Amino acid sequence: MNEEQRKQQAQIEQPDNFDRIKNTSSDDMIAKYFQTSYEPQSPDIKKARKRRKEDIQFHYDFSIPEDVATIGKGKKFLIRTYGCQMNEHDTEVMAGILTEMGYESTSSTDDADIILLNTCAIRENAENKVFGEIGHLKPLKLEKPDLIIGVCGCMSQEESVVNRILKKHQHIDLIFGTHNIHRLPQLVKEALFGKEMIVEVWSKEGDVIENLPKVRKGKIKAWVNIMYGCDKFCTYCIVPMTRGKERSRRPEDIIQEVRHLVAQGYQEVTLLGQNVNAYGKDFEDLEYGLGDLMNDIHKIDIPRVRFTTSHPRDFDDRLIEVLAQGGNLLDHIHLPVQSGSTEILKKMNRKYTREEYLELVHKIRKAMPNATLTTDIIVGFPNETEEQFEETMTLMEEVGFEAAYTYIYSPREGTPAARKKDDVPDEVKKQRLYRLNELVNKQSAESMKKYDGKTVKVLVEGESKKNPDVLAGYTERNKLVNFKGPKSSIGKIVEVKITEAKTWSLNGVMVESTVEVN
Repeated sequence: MNEEQRKQQAQIEQPDNFDRIKNTSSDDMIAKYFQTSYEPQSPDIKKARKRRKEDIQFHYDFSIPEDVATIGKGKKFLIRTYGCQMNEHDTEVMAGILTEMGYESTSSTDDADIILLNTCAIRENAENKVFGEIGHLKPLKLEKPDLIIGVCGCMSQEESVVNRILKKHQHIDLIFGTHNIHRLPQLVKEALFGKEMIVEVWSKEGDVIENLPKVRKGKIKAWVNIMYGCDKFCTYCIVPMTRGKERSRRPEDIIQEVRHLVAQGYQEVTLLGQNVNAYGKDFEDLEYGLGDLMNDIHKIDIPRVRFTTSHPRDFDDRLIEVLAQGGNLLDHIHLPVQSGSTEILKKMNRKYTREEYLELVHKIRKAMPNATLTTDIIVGFPNETEEQFEETMTLMEEVGFEAAYTYIYSPREGTPAARKKDDVPDEVKKQRLYRLNELVNKQSAESMKKYDGKTVKVLVEGESKKNPDVLAGYTERNKLVNFKGPKSSIGKIVEVKITEAKTWSLNGVMVESTVEVN
């Protein structure tokens, strides 16, 4: 989309006559993306579950309003992030907005003038952590009445969460959701000068807001969001309701962002989406999927390109064909399976069978024999039998996953699975998780042994967390490597010879590069 087309689109989005305004519902009037007045809005999970056929709107006109452009001068902000990479990316955007408003970042709650908790709704444990933090912040709020404490992210999109905060945690000043992050300047203003708790959570399909500022961590690796939302409606998952329907950014906007990152010296980008390989399936004016996007980014001069998280249903032949080209397209593929039992997969509404998943793995292995596969697995789904759990164990071995994120099933209010009666005792679930993790550890250790004595390319990210004299970075297949080397190698890709293989990491020595003299 060129500049002229963007101007035309922006003009189309403006209400250009009285009839159009008159025919617009009050909800839609409230939900105007760049409104300047505030009206309270709480989440509505029933409304969020709907998938209307309205076109996705693209907005390119974000800016910081003049009346809040310097409101943060001399003040500091702190954002605590819970959950997935998408939340981390949202935090980068919020940090960018606050920075443009004059705020500075701090890691100390005592120094902060604004504290935002960017929350995750996937599992009960994550929710408990957030409410624990909300409780810990109450004494600080009493000590500093002008401190703004906000709750945002996926938990904010849940009715039960907002109601709990309203009733029990009235020291919270601000609640907003995943669809209105770009409204942060206006919401901060309302929180600063208003007397009541500000609640603005939009339960809608969502739009695409471009040109949002970002403050990224470091200058080495970057998240690039290529799509938002999810339409899969797995029975255990709340994400379709908290993140809205699948909506893809335009290819030219993504490619422009990647090129900009290259110009800044970034060495790796990870393309993000709740269901990243559904990218482009919502386009009506062109046939262009993740494989096509990866093929175009393959031509850009950036050393490493990854993507996450995939859904097996949308992992098509075109994507495999493009990834098989290699080069800067890395063959570490995270492919969540969730269960090895076809019966459980059906109850999860995953829309594939065990056999179909294994056939996809076969295709990937045939095109990329050395590909590293990792996965997500849920144990203890309602009424999971011992036989069904054993199917997960055998799938783990058959695929040869080199790592896995494993969880005990956690019911989320508002999902179909939460209404199911569960006859699996907690102790049985814990035992199954223990057995699964033992197998995961075994397979990870075996995969690491293959690297002993070999030389690998490592993107050096910085000092090791345990020892500042040791550097740490990741291989092309996402293996953590610790080694001694000069600090000047941070941000570069260096060769490291592996001297010790552990279960989850590798130790090595940096290979000195030789310079030929003619």
